[in-house]
Amino acid sequence: MFMGEYNHTVDSKGRLIIPAKFREELGESFVVTRGMDGCLSIYSHEAWKKFEEKLSTLPLVNKQARTFTRFFVSGATNCELDKQGRILVPATLREYAGLVKDVVLAGNLDRIEVWSKERWTEHIDFTDMDTIAQGLQDMGSFI
Repeated sequence: MFMGEYNHTVDSKGRLIIPAKFREELGESFVVTRGMDGCLSIYSHEAWKKFEEKLSTLPLVNKQARTFTRFFVSGATNCELDKQGRILVPATLREYAGLVKDVVLAGNLDRIEVWSKERWTEHIDFTDMDTIAQGLQDMGSFI
């Protein structure tokens, strides 16, 4: 399980340091792809396999299901750590997530989200958790 929040930078060559705590869980290679809300998602190969299995159950005849699957799978790439614990984030993924310099790596259970610092600040608002919790309760969640 991934948890915690770390601030790092993407260098001029597109390399990003993966925090040591995350590297322990990920192993030497893993999958990076587009994530929801304009971030990137990093999955261990085990978690990616489970995610792929869920995607493969979506009905092929449903256009939204095809688009949803395409969004994640077409953007996916295998990454390997270099000796300094960095990965090279492909230019297309850096562009999608707006990764230029300052980034936030946030653990989110089975994956790591990689956000530009700017988007993280814009999108992540923990000030109204009561309303969010109520909405989850209304959906039949455990909260």
